[in-house]
Amino acid sequence: MSMTIGNSEGDEELNSTINTTPLVDVMLVLLIIFLITVPVVTHTVPVKLPNERNQLYKTHIADIDLSINENGAIFWGQQPVGTKDLLKRLKEVAVLTPQPAVHIRGDQNAPYEYVGKVLLTVQRAGIVKVGFVLEPAANK
Repeated sequence: MSMTIGNSEGDEELNSTINTTPLVDVMLVLLIIFLITVPVVTHTVPVKLPNERNQLYKTHIADIDLSINENGAIFWGQQPVGTKDLLKRLKEVAVLTPQPAVHIRGDQNAPYEYVGKVLLTVQRAGIVKVGFVLEPAANK
């Protein structure tokens, strides 16, 4: 019995193609391993997160609304007021029980310096509750 290997004439051609079968086998094994281990890794401590809620702006009669326009002018409600007069008026209401809250509305184009001065004046007067009124975000 005889067996012939290759070409009998001696002209052997080289096979230059890559055998991708082992590569595909390895990739499938890795894919299966990742699919099995990813759910195990993503398990975390069970925590109940708080829900988002929209708290309505409740205004009280005694609350003080201060507004600052883009030029730095200060308004108590609708009336313009100077810094010294603002301090005097705030000191008068700071001694009331319960102490009123101050709501500051600063213009978006106003430099922070103007809002900072009003905030400093409120602090010097001894007002404890200070809040900033913002434009509500647009619903998406």
